[in-house]
Amino acid sequence: MSDSLLITAMTVGYLVIVLLVGLRARRGQGSSLEGYVAGGRHMGLLVLFFILGAEIFSAFAFLGAPGWAYSKGAPAFYIIAYLTLAVIVWWLIAPHISRLGRRHGFLTQAEFLSACYPTPKNVLGLVIGVVSVLAMIPYLTIQIAGAGMLFEAATSGTIPFWLGSLLACGVVAAYVYASGLQGIGWTNLMQGLMMVVIAWALGLTTAEQFFGGVGEMFQQIKDQAPEYLTMPGATGMGWGAFSTAVLVSALGCVMWPHIFMKFYSAKDVRTLKRVFVLYPLYSYLLVPLLIIGFAGIVLLADTPLDSPDRVLLTIVVELADLPAWVIGLALSGALAAAMSTAANLAHTSATILVRDVVQFTPRMRALPEHKALSLTRYGVIAISLMAYLLALANPGSLVSLLLGAYGIIVQLLPMLLGALFWRRASQTAAFIGLSVGAVITLLLQFGIDAPFGWHPGFCGLVVNSAIFVVISLMRKSSESRSPVECLSPQV
Repeated sequence: MSDSLLITAMTVGYLVIVLLVGLRARRGQGSSLEGYVAGGRHMGLLVLFFILGAEIFSAFAFLGAPGWAYSKGAPAFYIIAYLTLAVIVWWLIAPHISRLGRRHGFLTQAEFLSACYPTPKNVLGLVIGVVSVLAMIPYLTIQIAGAGMLFEAATSGTIPFWLGSLLACGVVAAYVYASGLQGIGWTNLMQGLMMVVIAWALGLTTAEQFFGGVGEMFQQIKDQAPEYLTMPGATGMGWGAFSTAVLVSALGCVMWPHIFMKFYSAKDVRTLKRVFVLYPLYSYLLVPLLIIGFAGIVLLADTPLDSPDRVLLTIVVELADLPAWVIGLALSGALAAAMSTAANLAHTSATILVRDVVQFTPRMRALPEHKALSLTRYGVIAISLMAYLLALANPGSLVSLLLGAYGIIVQLLPMLLGALFWRRASQTAAFIGLSVGAVITLLLQFGIDAPFGWHPGFCGLVVNSAIFVVISLMRKSSESRSPVECLSPQV
């Protein structure tokens, strides 16, 4: 059997195993919407740990993170910095979200915020729902496109981009449709273990084979390209851009709907806090992947890549002297990163689409639970198909869209903090701050340059927060928040 056929057989076999595990998780799930969306709110430590891990570590971990290290150098460490700070944000906010979600039966982020800031006909819930779906579809598309690129490169074109993307998308849609969060949890457990083991094996093997160790690798980078080891790195990413990228990413982590909604699924607050304590163990996954990116600085000095995201595939598949079965395992690990995140995004997007958009009107909200569950399952198929078609159209242009979406998602943070911790928070202030912050973010992302090299989302968040605080303080106390007193975490 040729190497490409062996690699293809291994990866297709891996997809089959993932599909079987995901479908088997349906047993004992029941037929309730809460069970499908929130796992019955009884997710334990181990499964929830890997679910939240998969929320963050996507195709970007195996492709984008090494690409950043290869093309930029030291600024790539912003990824590790923001993941460290994100855990602190989760620790402070997530227990309140989990407890209140269980008490009031919330299933989406929009339901939580619209209960705190009620509007006529629940317009706020509709707006947040639409924005959330529009923000997450590009995110899902990148995972599907990443899977297609992995298949095409590792199998030497035996499986083309369109077919690789379709295979990964089809498997994810099938088990999410059938098993919901239970299927996501058990497949993420399996895929998460694979990702960690394969990432460390690849990173250490690369450094040892080409340089004799990690220390020697960095010594060669210091001798040949020292600019990659200091700020602002090889591409001029200054401290302003670095620090604000860290802050926006750390704060935005809690506001992404697919992360926010997983807080509802925890068995209890104690389990959730234990997950946060252990979470840095998962983050170590990035260390060996960054090592591969740094290795590319020396190994590919004479033949720079058109796309930095291909550095891991180029080193592992073309330069390293690895058996075909090892390459097959490496591809499976990278696919695990893309598919585990894609499953969460498809599941969350479909839930929001049905719960906050389709069921916006009172008549649709009164649908029987089994019909709402069927609509959510069909939504998984629709969202997955849409993302696949976008991946075929032009996956490269979606990166800028995702960056803009991250900056917009974080604009919901002042509204959330006001709902949880500040009784004077005003509805008017929340709406004006959110609107202005989003407009500024989009303007700086796609129009004029941000001042001081700051992340556009950070600039929008600063203005948003200032407007939110000032207008809330100017409003009379009788007009201030407390629209739903029972949502106060002190109750």
